[in-house]
Amino acid sequence: MTTKAGVGMSRHHNPNVAGREAAERALQKAGVSKPDFVFVFGSIGYDQHSLVRTVREATGGAPLTGCSAEGTINGDEADESGFSVVVTTISSDDLQWTNGIARGLEDDARAVGKQVAQDLLPDLSADTIGLFVFPDGLITLTLENFFAGLEENLSTVQFLPLWGGGAGNNLDTVGPTYQYCDDEVVSGGISYALLSGKAQASWAISHGLVPIGGERIVTCSKGNVIYEIDDKPAVEVLKEYLPEQALTEERDWMRYAISLALCFRAPSYMKDEEYVVRGVPALQMADGSIIVQTEVSEGTSLWFSSRDKEKMITGLDRMAAQIKDQLGGEKPKLVFQFECLTRGKTMLREQEKLQLLKRFRQSVDPEAPWAGFYTIGEIGPVEEHNDLHLFTSVVLALS
Repeated sequence: MTTKAGVGMSRHHNPNVAGREAAERALQKAGVSKPDFVFVFGSIGYDQHSLVRTVREATGGAPLTGCSAEGTINGDEADESGFSVVVTTISSDDLQWTNGIARGLEDDARAVGKQVAQDLLPDLSADTIGLFVFPDGLITLTLENFFAGLEENLSTVQFLPLWGGGAGNNLDTVGPTYQYCDDEVVSGGISYALLSGKAQASWAISHGLVPIGGERIVTCSKGNVIYEIDDKPAVEVLKEYLPEQALTEERDWMRYAISLALCFRAPSYMKDEEYVVRGVPALQMADGSIIVQTEVSEGTSLWFSSRDKEKMITGLDRMAAQIKDQLGGEKPKLVFQFECLTRGKTMLREQEKLQLLKRFRQSVDPEAPWAGFYTIGEIGPVEEHNDLHLFTSVVLALS
């Protein structure tokens, strides 16, 4: 039997109806009655436990992984209304899946990485293709420690690629996000699925930001907190890039956090991007510091940057060409798209967003089952380095 995959979407506001509709549509498109594995990406408007339970029932209790999302993607369709669910069903003699979930990402991410590695070790083999990961997107500050804990404790000789994105909610920095594994629904954790078997993975990554202004230097920092840039309080430097009187209290920053970020020089192994992007999730007016989504040492060069539509479009065109090249004429059996939520409705008008998605899909493969969601932090490998990305698109095609 060849690999059969189907993707179904529902926008019904009742989680029991939506879960069943999306699952039944996915099964119908795959042409199977009971799948081997299921992915679910669900909007935060639903009661999450009801949604997952319904999908499990509709798919015959097949193993399941996934997470909550700010919005969902189904091929040419995308929905950021707060009520949409995308279900992917997969049936294949060529693929094997091992799923799991871990809690405590905020407390000790390195220990969680170690735990996941130990849980996966018995299932790792020469046939292992990669690992899908869906962490709580509000805890992305700790993800580099999770990667370290995972990779330190994997005894495999081969590199294990990671793909996925941070679970989200409706642009709410206070409310929880949710991670799914079979019947479990948790917050503050990470759900995952190990893929092994006979398949080729082709992927590409790009971000959509350009530097504004010149190079700046971090002159005082500790961990992931920058206190001074060019010997001035970091918040005062940040204000140079904002409208006058835009920042009078800390909560004012959130309206700008989705469009203004920091760029650092990309490491040498990144050939397609000159800069890597790191967000500024919070600032502290009391001491003039800003919090960054990575550790920053003193003397580091940085550039303030903003979203650029043209950069985003050319990046998607490059990604399509790279994936087609890696596919080498093969048709993908399934495509996953992990798209930063800053590249959705906060940046583009609805029609424009859908046209871009359609154009990209037409370039890769208009017929392939295609599932994804709008993420808080994207995960994908560059060369043999698993990286956390921001303001980015990560697309994976399995053939």
